Amino acid sequence: MSNSPASPPSNPDLDAMLARVLGKGTPPSEQPPAADSEPQAPQADSASVDPANQRCGYVAIVGKPNVGKSTLLNALVGQKVSITSRKAQTTRHRITGMRTVGPTQFVFVDTPGFQTRHGNALNRALNKTVLGAVNDVDLILFVVEAGHFNLADAKVLSLLPANVPVMLVANKFDLVHRRGDLAPWLRSMQERHPFAEFIPMSAKAAKDIERLFGICEKYLPQQPWMHDPDDLTDRSERFMASEMVREKLFRLTGDELPYTSTVIIDKFEEEGTLKRIAATIVVEREGHKGMVIGEKGEKLKRIGTEARQELEKLWDCKVFLELWVKVRSGWADDDARVRSFGYE
Repeated sequence: MSNSPASPPSNPDLDAMLARVLGKGTPPSEQPPAADSEPQAPQADSASVDPANQRCGYVAIVGKPNVGKSTLLNALVGQKVSITSRKAQTTRHRITGMRTVGPTQFVFVDTPGFQTRHGNALNRALNKTVLGAVNDVDLILFVVEAGHFNLADAKVLSLLPANVPVMLVANKFDLVHRRGDLAPWLRSMQERHPFAEFIPMSAKAAKDIERLFGICEKYLPQQPWMHDPDDLTDRSERFMASEMVREKLFRLTGDELPYTSTVIIDKFEEEGTLKRIAATIVVEREGHKGMVIGEKGEKLKRIGTEARQELEKLWDCKVFLELWVKVRSGWADDDARVRSFGYE
């Protein structure tokens, strides 16, 4: 945690932020919702909104790996559109999620965590995705863990354009036990960048999500909506299927399996209310293949079962999912193969 400057300059905006954080305003909710429930945004009859009064804009969610960006996106959208796991680099694509609340349509863009450790072809593609996202939005949510800031955070912050308002989202605020310690940290953060707002919150708390909508709304331009108010994402079902398998792959193999493993959809067919999907899990070494398959195929079977159940819940239909595992040595270092696997 950063130390406080000896004599911090007076800053009325900063003082107001601190007052809210330290209990002199409305504190963020600290109780997460019941298990398996998504935080819900306030609802309004969007059909009755006069187009002349509509607001709509792009909001990028950025930060280093594993600060909760995808969890935040899913909470804002109200449905799972971006996969999550404890493994860094889970998000690899620019994921767009939409939510229409009253007269305002929020178009959220979740990005991969900016990669600084390895310069392979996959990481270059991921970083290109981050840079492309932040330069064409109306607002940026810079997500950090409350009370923490390191070189990886600083690298992402240095990439943000000067002409787009940036909100400092201090996620996992519910885990901070001494709120007074946040004052010097916030002062140091405000010296690093002129943040438009400071938002302490937990992405798992419904009241915090509702509050975030209200804060973001005033930064979006007054213009017609870009999407149908019922739309939640611009990603295809085929894409969601590959992502859901990849999530279960990472969750069930833990740190044993390198992040470079990926999933390719070989077949996606619809037969009435049934979707038939065949997918290949691509790994870099023969030993990794054994990790994924597991003893007597049990690990692969569990990955398929959990992915199928999640897809059936997401689409409200029956899913038949068939999985294979193949070795493609060095694919993450091969620019052409990285592109062929769907990375920008």
